Amino acid sequence: MSAPATETATGRADSAAADRQLAPPWSLLMELSHRCPLRCPYCSNPETLVRRAAELTTADWLRVLDEAADLGIHHVHFSGGEPLVRDDLETLVERAAALGLYGNLITAGTLLDRGRLDALAGAGLDHVQISLQDTDAGSADLIAGLPGAFEAKLRAAALVREAGLPLTLNAVVHRRNIDRVAELIALAERLDAARIEIAHVQYYGWALRNIDALMPALDQVERAMAVVEEARVRLKGRLTIDAVVPDYYARRPKPCLGGWGRHGMMVTPSGRVLPCHAAESIPGLQFPHVTAKGLAEIWQSDSAFRRFRGTEWMEEPCRSCPAREVDFGGCRCQAMAIAGRAEATDPACALSPHHGWLRQRAERAASGGDRPYAYRNFAGTKGSA
Repeated sequence: MSAPATETATGRADSAAADRQLAPPWSLLMELSHRCPLRCPYCSNPETLVRRAAELTTADWLRVLDEAADLGIHHVHFSGGEPLVRDDLETLVERAAALGLYGNLITAGTLLDRGRLDALAGAGLDHVQISLQDTDAGSADLIAGLPGAFEAKLRAAALVREAGLPLTLNAVVHRRNIDRVAELIALAERLDAARIEIAHVQYYGWALRNIDALMPALDQVERAMAVVEEARVRLKGRLTIDAVVPDYYARRPKPCLGGWGRHGMMVTPSGRVLPCHAAESIPGLQFPHVTAKGLAEIWQSDSAFRRFRGTEWMEEPCRSCPAREVDFGGCRCQAMAIAGRAEATDPACALSPHHGWLRQRAERAASGGDRPYAYRNFAGTKGSA
């Protein structure tokens, strides 16, 4: 990674002022394990997965929750991999509830039975999110890399609603399933979900490895977004529909999680604290470990969290862009992956010299036809698509 631009005295003052005014993070994502029964080829976990032996202990995670509450965090997300593989999940949920943290379980759903859900609800769990790969059982199971996954997810969703817990469905869309967005929304209605996320694949890690098998065509994206907009109007007040479009077809970048190190933080299964899922893909940044530093110290003063926080790090054209405090420069990991420099303009922006290449790469990938998936697992083996 290139060396940071030289700071001026004014820049140092502005940065110091920003640090003094820094609000606590709103949410903490706890990736309890990278173990998972699913093998989705777009998984946001890194390609090098953490093994069970390297996972944090129960005591470590309990300390993380205590520090999160002290820091002023409101929401904690229990995620993975699959968080249900941890037999201490109920203990962690109970501690979060006792601390007044809103606890959200992000799960594939295939391991969620009535007994486990009753135990989690009794421990104080507030909300459940279940991933959904498709509305066609055969296609859904193929994407998940697990026979029977689709039916197991439907049973889990029904159990969540029977328990009286609010339900969100996470539907990651790509070339194989994007033409069934209307059916995904209809399924969310039938399952009595409060919310559905229609999230186009974001191309990092496993998804970047599988880009030629996943990228939809532009006309597919446009049709899907038209369906989403119509459904938002029709279902207003009944079903919240969030949508994330693929950066490769965008003209303006998205603010990455509201800006680097501004609203949330995450802890990996091995205990590294990151501002976003893909942050470790940026060379030269050393991310702290929860056993070496407390969350408050990391949030307020760690150099990796401060590196792209705010706007002082920006180069042109971002530095003088009127949208710099709207999108905060977009995604640093995408800039690294495509432009080769984390400081570069996010290629999703039309002002980036790499923007044309991004569109061409999308069009080339979308025209590739059926390709085999490199399934997400510890070996990274391929399977038929």
